[in-house]
Amino acid sequence: MQQSGGSETEVTWEDQQNINKFGRLNNRFHELEDEIKMAKETNENLEDASNELILTDEEMVRFQIGEVFAHVPKEEVEERIEQMKEVTSKKLEKLEEEKDSVVAQMAELKKILYGKFKESINLEED
Repeated sequence: MQQSGGSETEVTWEDQQNINKFGRLNNRFHELEDEIKMAKETNENLEDASNELILTDEEMVRFQIGEVFAHVPKEEVEERIEQMKEVTSKKLEKLEEEKDSVVAQMAELKKILYGKFKESINLEED
């Protein structure tokens, strides 16, 4: 089939599956970017809280548990914040690893799809 000077390549079932997979990976990539951004903000907030705790002279500090603030010993709050920072850092690390994996899979699919369809397909974000 000829269309205005360019040739149209037939899209096979496998090609369509690759295109769909690329779309799903692209969506997951954007979700991961948002999750990474939130995890970094949480980590920064925990670091700020830890720094503020160092500056306080009080032995009992208010600590939010759910929707309630409770008076908790300063040392216990320091331990809880450190645990929360560790959990958030591990989560951030896993998200970064998953993002790297998604980017690698997308690059492989781009290579396959651009190899077959050339300029007939656009997989770039503008």
